[in-house]
Amino acid sequence: MIERKQIRDTLSQYEGDVTIGVLCSHSALQILHGARLEGFETVGVCPKERKKTYSSFPRAKPDEFLIVEDFEEILDEKNQEKLLEKNTVIIPHGSFVEYVGAENILENFRVPIFGNRKSLKWEGSRKKQRKWLEKADVKMPKRYEDPSKIDGKVIVKFSGAKGGRGFFTANSEYDFEEKLEKRLNEGLIKEEDVENITIQEFAPGVRYYPHYFHSIFYRKGAEVGDGSLEILGMDRRIEPIDESYRGLPDVPLDFFDYTVTGNESLVVREKLLVELIDIGISIIEASTELFPPGITGPFCLETIYHPRRGFTAFEISGRIVAGTNLFPTGSPYSPYYFEEPMSTGRRIAREIKRGIEEERMYRVIY
Repeated sequence: MIERKQIRDTLSQYEGDVTIGVLCSHSALQILHGARLEGFETVGVCPKERKKTYSSFPRAKPDEFLIVEDFEEILDEKNQEKLLEKNTVIIPHGSFVEYVGAENILENFRVPIFGNRKSLKWEGSRKKQRKWLEKADVKMPKRYEDPSKIDGKVIVKFSGAKGGRGFFTANSEYDFEEKLEKRLNEGLIKEEDVENITIQEFAPGVRYYPHYFHSIFYRKGAEVGDGSLEILGMDRRIEPIDESYRGLPDVPLDFFDYTVTGNESLVVREKLLVELIDIGISIIEASTELFPPGITGPFCLETIYHPRRGFTAFEISGRIVAGTNLFPTGSPYSPYYFEEPMSTGRRIAREIKRGIEEERMYRVIY
């Protein structure tokens, strides 16, 4: 595994200005835009067919493209060397985790990454996610280890940052087996995905996905350890299943799809922020014990809120999430921390900038 000391040694050899790097996917536009606002040069790792798209937004266009055939080519020695020569810090997002892979990032990627790269491994395994949430004493849906034990409506998920691709609901073992086989035949999932399947109680309620940021260098939010916790925004994901009402009374099967296609902005009732702040602090504190020094920078908790049950967390993302794309100039919550417009992408760049100014960038880079 790439050790923290190795990354710290790499940072010590960086001469000149730091470059912010990102894969041209997921939340790259706001990351590039935010880096530009904070005065950083940028590099976009980009498949050639996407260059036209990422060149067409002048205030979010990378200063330089690193063209690849596919994202996994970022692991090639020549590409890593190019990034290191530019003093690059990579900002991880969902596509980075999904297409490059948490294990490859931990074992083979020598370029410094914003945040604690170990958190990507913990988010990539649903068993590890559950252990993390249990450690934080966060309420979770019941989990079924065996499909024969299904005794009510369940949702079936697969590991990794797949954006809901292939997910489905079931009401019995037979229903589970039938739908699983159908997705395998359609190529929505692979045989290896089935090895890490998660069968989870379908929790009723309203979805709220708070966008957290754990800062080491600022004390603007709720105190936690030697840093603070900010809530920079909130969203819920738009999936084809959300449109199923349009097919009533005979809903076409194509509507029963949990693939994320977009996001909607949300503001939660103010009194519920009390519980969300407490949950965020618990997530950070648990992470410092499970994979020290714990999670830094952005993370997101996917929750269901029910008036009688409160918040139930069903997933955690240990990096920036695509829902933050709603707020390139700030969210309904960010003005309570910052005078200027502040996206999560810009917030990341601001944290790196403070780390450079204080000569403590190693605190937030691994």
